[in-house]
Amino acid sequence: MEKFIVSARKYRPANFVGLIGQESIATTLKNSIKRGQLAHAYLFCGPRGVGKTSTARIFAKTINCMNPGADLEPCGECESCISFAQGRSYCIHELDAASNNSVDDIRLLTEKVMIPPQVGKYSVYIIDEVHMLTTSAFNAFLKTLEEPPAHAIFILATTEKHKILPTILSRCQTYDFNRISVEDIVKNLTSIAKQEGIKADSESLHVIAQKADGAMRDALTLFDQCVAFCGTEIDYASVIKNLNILDYEYYFNLIECSLTGSFPKSLLLFDEILSKGFNALYFISGLSTHLRNLLVCKDASTLKLLDMAPTVAQRYREQSARCSVKFLYEALGHTTKCESEYRQSGNQRLLVEFLLVKLAQLQQTVAEVVPAQQAATAPAPAQPQQIQAQQAAPQQQPAPQAPVQPAPVPQTQPQETPQQPKQEAAPATAPSPAPASTSAPAAAPAPAKAPAPEPAVKKSAGGISISSIIKKAQNTPKSSAQEVVTAHDPVTKEKLQQAWVKMAESQSQYPRLATAIKQTAPILKEDGTTVVFKVGNSAQQSWIEKNSLPQLIGFLQKELKNGDINLLVEVIEVAQQAKVPYTAYEKADQMKRNHPEVVELTKDLDLDIL
Repeated sequence: MEKFIVSARKYRPANFVGLIGQESIATTLKNSIKRGQLAHAYLFCGPRGVGKTSTARIFAKTINCMNPGADLEPCGECESCISFAQGRSYCIHELDAASNNSVDDIRLLTEKVMIPPQVGKYSVYIIDEVHMLTTSAFNAFLKTLEEPPAHAIFILATTEKHKILPTILSRCQTYDFNRISVEDIVKNLTSIAKQEGIKADSESLHVIAQKADGAMRDALTLFDQCVAFCGTEIDYASVIKNLNILDYEYYFNLIECSLTGSFPKSLLLFDEILSKGFNALYFISGLSTHLRNLLVCKDASTLKLLDMAPTVAQRYREQSARCSVKFLYEALGHTTKCESEYRQSGNQRLLVEFLLVKLAQLQQTVAEVVPAQQAATAPAPAQPQQIQAQQAAPQQQPAPQAPVQPAPVPQTQPQETPQQPKQEAAPATAPSPAPASTSAPAAAPAPAKAPAPEPAVKKSAGGISISSIIKKAQNTPKSSAQEVVTAHDPVTKEKLQQAWVKMAESQSQYPRLATAIKQTAPILKEDGTTVVFKVGNSAQQSWIEKNSLPQLIGFLQKELKNGDINLLVEVIEVAQQAKVPYTAYEKADQMKRNHPEVVELTKDLDLDIL
């Protein structure tokens, strides 16, 4: 049986072309070799598994190659390349600083540096995990690193650049390696799967790439693990089961439950997730990522930030289209807050379940915000004088459509109030309406043949002027919502309480206002017409005065049958509580103030009570 070699070692890059995701670093190193501008010390830093040590080996192999190619790639046939491939090179040395981090180890290294290479031009020393060196070892290494022999080149590799002394950093050329993108990892895994004769779908490889978190070595290790579990055919269900990854279907279903407001289904899904052994904190983090992906799909310019398989990306776009930006923003705020409070919570499951309930109610809250904002920005209700003018305006256009007869004029006269007979005297005695009313039957067919908008603005079909129409509108009965109450019935506390309860029930458009009315008892002042509405804060007072005060006054006037009723909105004054003495000094001071004889007693007896 052939000995198995893990993919991370079997497919380790052997030249600059094989480096994935580090093209700029490879180009810089090749140009330095081409121009003969080699530094004596390099520092390769970056996350794990991105190719730092592999790049150092390729660089050392290339500068010692006797027959490099036109693109400065090692030939692989010379003595230096063959000895390096067989692991017996005497000019390329690797040192693990994690286990050789003392001063004595560095002294042995400095002694070896003085020996020139037997094969090749340079002696290259690759020190991995260099941040593990002690401070004294770093100090012992400073002089040699600054002025090494001409044949010595040092390549330091580390994952924690911040732990290296600044004096070391200043003596090296620093190269920062980037995380490898999901797309590059998927391409490399696809190529390796073809070489190994393994069938793997795109979704499975994307899951492996995302789990690797930008490290190619981790991706190859996970790939070997999935091959060992699935065999020659890798599918999505087997990958998430083997790698213990929560299926994204749960997240899609949870967002659907949130959009429909079905929190019982959300709780059941969460219970199913826990029953499969997943950590609740891992679930919250995944839900935040899912919401982030939905938010990314809201704009075409940010779609490139979605590192998903094409089929999964399409599902994200479809669900994102059904979610508003405000909903996603609020939901993401709730999940991140829950994630930060999770470790300090005494009942972590309840915290997550409460999060799911809030997400299920969030869509309804977002839907109610828009009508509330529109109502808040709507113009205030018109006063009785404005209502009368508004009622007159709609009657200017319907007048030409129906023939106006003298009959409607006497119909409005019985409904006149005692203050209005003088207003009707002018049109009654005016000479112009009489001839117009006699000629109305003859001119009736004319509007049907050629209706003209200009006569409708100036005069009606009956010859009545605009001023007379406005005066008639003042005498017409008003609707229940705009009725001006002229009665003056006495107001009692019992009647006021009954009207108050009805007014609370009528505020279906503003549930919070209805609750505030129910929880507050009205106060009737001594004048018998002023009602005081106590609210909890000034913000509530300002909102009511701006949006609902005229409607509330009109409702009370109608229910109490008193047009003099006025409503005042006042803030409840909270009495400042007296400070309770807490410390011994405060108690002694209070006793001295309340009992002056205690002060005299302390003086007479030479006492000290603080």
